[in-house]
Amino acid sequence: MTKTDRKKDISFIIAFLIASIILIAVPTGFERAIYVNAAGAKAEVVETDDSTIIQTGLFRTGDQRCRVRILSGEHKGLEMDAVNLLAGSLKDDKVFRTGDIAWVLVERDADDNPIFINMIDYYRLDKELMLAAVFVIALIAFSGLRGIRMVLSFAFAFLSIWKLLIPSVLKGGNPLLMCAVTLVLLTLVTLPMVSGINKRSLAAILGSFSAITITLLISVFMTWFLRIHGSVLEMSESLLYSGFMDLDLTSLFSGVVCLGAGGAIMDLSIDVSAAMWEVKEHAPDTGKRELFKSAMEVGKAGVGTQITTLLLAYMGSYLTLMMVYMAQATPTLNIFTSKSIAGEIVQTLAGAFGIVLVTPFTALIGVFLFSEKKRT
Repeated sequence: MTKTDRKKDISFIIAFLIASIILIAVPTGFERAIYVNAAGAKAEVVETDDSTIIQTGLFRTGDQRCRVRILSGEHKGLEMDAVNLLAGSLKDDKVFRTGDIAWVLVERDADDNPIFINMIDYYRLDKELMLAAVFVIALIAFSGLRGIRMVLSFAFAFLSIWKLLIPSVLKGGNPLLMCAVTLVLLTLVTLPMVSGINKRSLAAILGSFSAITITLLISVFMTWFLRIHGSVLEMSESLLYSGFMDLDLTSLFSGVVCLGAGGAIMDLSIDVSAAMWEVKEHAPDTGKRELFKSAMEVGKAGVGTQITTLLLAYMGSYLTLMMVYMAQATPTLNIFTSKSIAGEIVQTLAGAFGIVLVTPFTALIGVFLFSEKKRT
């Protein structure tokens, strides 16, 4: 890596570190406390009483009584009885054991005195941070400064969705438009972060924009054509019941389809662009036709794996649903005409169209940019 490249890397790291910090500080407008007289805290389970738990097959109902010691917050050191409510749900219920570290909600009276503790879940933040730290260290050890750029790019993408996309949709913004704007922002940020400010990034950005636009149009059309309602999105109806009855779930579904394919589209576009750049750098006399063919070969090699990746990602989230259909001997026609599976088909095929089209778009743009005599 040259001194100039190193300076560029450091400049990018500083710039996007500042941008990420700014996003962290940006208020979402939804910071209000739902539980006015309650505060979350970390607690250690000192003792448990399972006598009021009712076991019915795999399911538990009733409640578990726990004695906990608060480990964080203004009530640190407090030892008090707590209740772990069980609803008979394997997904949501948890049973604590002595020595477990839990996240609890301490409810208080008007004088701020603790009167009740509700067991929320196991405390997992420390383990999650540990895993994230190991990943970051491994990435930086493997990629150096570029690894730091990748980490910041990932953080910026998450913060953009959490701090910008979600609040804007909840405040009444058009979900499809907000998803598209967010994807454009991430493309403009991520690709230069990975490849630097140069013609490789420019070709990849323009190629991605073209493919994303087509994906967006296809997702809207297929959603309408197959009559898919946005309620297929997990927890979408709960969102309506939470006071957002005017939220256009179908528009949100189309936006999510495009957003989900955006990463694969950007990935393939930068691969094609970088390959074209390398060909032109090492063989400056390569003609436009040969350069285009080389780009298409690289794209063809990547399309298959990217589409398979997209399929596996979507199928993985619906694997248990497919297992239920098979276990109940549901007819195949019934399966593929169901709204949930049709929604998965839309997500997979719309994303696949974008992945297929990004290669020729990027190749055409790259031929124009890289065939100029002066390259940066």
